[in-house]
Amino acid sequence: MTIRDINAEDLKGFDGTALADCGFQATNIGKAIDIISNMKKEKSTVFLTFTSNMIASGLRGIVTEMCKRKFVDVIITAGGSLDHDLIKSAKPYELGDFMMDDAALHKKGVNRIGNILVPNDRYEYLEGFMKEVYDELYTSDKMTCPSAIARKIGEKTKSDSFLHWCTKNRIPVFCPGITDSAIGLQTYFYKQRRKDFGIDVTKDMNGLAQLSLNADSTGGIILGGGISKHHAIGVNLLRGGFDYAVYVTTSSPWDGSLSGARTNEGISWGKIKEKANHVTVDADATIALPLIMSKFLG
Repeated sequence: MTIRDINAEDLKGFDGTALADCGFQATNIGKAIDIISNMKKEKSTVFLTFTSNMIASGLRGIVTEMCKRKFVDVIITAGGSLDHDLIKSAKPYELGDFMMDDAALHKKGVNRIGNILVPNDRYEYLEGFMKEVYDELYTSDKMTCPSAIARKIGEKTKSDSFLHWCTKNRIPVFCPGITDSAIGLQTYFYKQRRKDFGIDVTKDMNGLAQLSLNADSTGGIILGGGISKHHAIGVNLLRGGFDYAVYVTTSSPWDGSLSGARTNEGISWGKIKEKANHVTVDADATIALPLIMSKFLG
């Protein structure tokens, strides 16, 4: 196969497929598009995982559209994703710079996520929001679970929220590390008044396992790493691994981290099948995901 130069014609109605023969990570983006196309053709159960910072960024809009169109069947994410989604459904975040004066920001009550700024009043809004969520959950089940919290938030957020569309389209959202978030902190505060209230993360394990075990085939779109990634590949171990897998990461594999582990490493664990169709895209997801999804959402 020869390298194909991208020209002006390729940019008209761009859908990412022109990148396949370009070389470097563009080729891996092209492979990712092909693998996801095959997932959808086979009607695989599609697991989407992402880290919290991606919802703080503008990728929230693409994730929301994927949920609105029922492009994915299962979401696994970290607690901060729920934080950012419910806040941004009411109050926007601001754009800053990576090299700002952080001491000055702290004095102003502004928190920095890379070059994204989150004023403290956003978390004050979350506090009031979650009190209502927990009051409603408490009346029906004093020991709730992360997917129920995500579903309840989705009932109360606007249509620009990915949780809104997950609730509406019955896409389960699993959040095994939910206590490591602003929502988790609010759980601590809520329990000062309601000692018998709690979150049982094991409640979601059976439902998640059944989605994997009952699927004819499964595909993973894994953005970043951490607990979200590992929970997805771990539950697919139960069925012998993913049939399709696309990883997007900026982490390197050389320190043995889960976030930097390539798809081929997952094969050694049985988390991705030996004959699976898979690729790792070494890129910032805020760049790679819009290019990949231009094929499907454009």
